Amino acid sequence: MSRSLVRLPSLDLIRGFVAVGRRMSITLAARDLCLTQSAVSRQIHGLETALGCKLLVRGHRSIAFTPEGERLFRSADSAVQQLQNVVGELMESIGRQTVTVTSTIGVTGLWLIPRLSSFLQENPNIEIRLSANTRIADLKAEGIDLAIRYGAPEAAPENAIRLFDEAVAPVANPLLGLTGISEADCLKRQVLLEFDGPYRPWLQWGEWLASQGWEGVRPKAILRFNQYDQLIYAAMAGHGIALGRLPLLSPMLADGRLRVLGTPKTGPGTSHYAYWLIQAEREPRPEVLEVMRWIQAEAATPTKSLAPQGHADANWKSLPA
Repeated sequence: MSRSLVRLPSLDLIRGFVAVGRRMSITLAARDLCLTQSAVSRQIHGLETALGCKLLVRGHRSIAFTPEGERLFRSADSAVQQLQNVVGELMESIGRQTVTVTSTIGVTGLWLIPRLSSFLQENPNIEIRLSANTRIADLKAEGIDLAIRYGAPEAAPENAIRLFDEAVAPVANPLLGLTGISEADCLKRQVLLEFDGPYRPWLQWGEWLASQGWEGVRPKAILRFNQYDQLIYAAMAGHGIALGRLPLLSPMLADGRLRVLGTPKTGPGTSHYAYWLIQAEREPRPEVLEVMRWIQAEAATPTKSLAPQGHADANWKSLPA
């Protein structure tokens, strides 16, 4: 017996169920939908409640359909696929194209997002979808057009384009009143902001202090962060001194939200690390090529001098790759 439109479950619930059914994984479905696992689980529970029956059986690291769930999935998957096809055709017919770009949370938040408004103003027919995460993605399989990744040349794909190199220096909010770090005693009165993410010696204060011959220095306090963008936001709020990845921080340095406190340099083992632009297809669509050109132009755009007081000759853009 057919139900009226008003009594049909929400399309959001159906979409979540179809995403799980296609992947047979709540984790992978959540990634496809750019949602949390708990949000997708709530969608499944909401649909089961609305229908009054179980749709999925959850086992140890596995999911299976109930008979009712399998019946619903066959119908819903076909209907949703038809919707995807029609929506895609309609969007293409009006000239609006979507380009999906993935990168780490730090690069997305600190480098990509501050630059997006100018691109969207100049390219109203291109829609950019950002996917911020730290996992290794199969670009083609997951419908991602471009990725910005960080690593050594030997780890980069054959068609990867080098955007810019790594350069690190202490940075802080100018309101802290610091113009540089010339002696160890200066740090005894300061809070250091430490990155607890993937281990990179050149991003750890212990390595930086050792490079200055200040191994025994004890700062006023240490605040630890497992996401690099959170660490930088804390620095901009004046909570302490961070080791800044200068290519990512150029907007904050240019407008004075952050100040470089030492001569920028690469840390131990970073001389060959860089940020890379990776494309999923050998022959990208025209709109993907346009986004690629924009990203490369932004990476090459000169910024005003970022040298701190007392280090007028510092120029991180000229550091060796």
